[in-house]
Amino acid sequence: MAETTQIETQQVPAQKLRADAADNRARILTVARELFAERGIDVPMTAIARRAGVGAATLFRRFPDRRSLITEVFATQLTHCEAVLTKAAADPDPWRGFCSFVKALGRMQIEDRGFTEAFLSAFTEGQGIDEKRMHAEAVFADLVERAQKAGRLRPDFDPSDLMLIFLANGGVSEAPPEHAQDLSRRLIAYLVQSFESQGSPATRSLPTPSRMGLGEVFTAAQSH
Repeated sequence: MAETTQIETQQVPAQKLRADAADNRARILTVARELFAERGIDVPMTAIARRAGVGAATLFRRFPDRRSLITEVFATQLTHCEAVLTKAAADPDPWRGFCSFVKALGRMQIEDRGFTEAFLSAFTEGQGIDEKRMHAEAVFADLVERAQKAGRLRPDFDPSDLMLIFLANGGVSEAPPEHAQDLSRRLIAYLVQSFESQGSPATRSLPTPSRMGLGEVFTAAQSH
């Protein structure tokens, strides 16, 4: 009995260590997502460790370099993006599905600055990310083709034009947070109208314009 008690006593610290390690890892990922969303993927690793309440050594034990951390954080975002695209592709009205995906993608960019940077970064390579992205591109291309065959999406729209939308709207994310959402919604609305096929009923109403002035534009530019 004494021997059993001794073994159990020795096991408790190991179990506690595993629980602490899992808790540290989860906290690091949560904080990394928050900081990437607020400041982009160039945020210092030390800033992530500090906000997570762990030492730099602990962070690097869990994630040996920035790439491994960004890849894991972005994998979650990509999964969400895939779910949004899958829902849009399942819409029986391909034009409505196309519009809903473009608008949702725009919202995701503005809500999370790290999303744009990670998507365009070499950090997105590895751990199956490329395969997922290629699958998403194929699903989007099929959605585009169906919307064009339905006569709603202009025939010269190319699936690669999604990158134009992505880059243009990504630039809007640099605006002050209090204006970025309004600017993005209006930009996406303009773009969607321009994508609609001639002869199909265009929606002329636009979201409320942003109240951001030129002075704020210059201030935002100088702060970057």
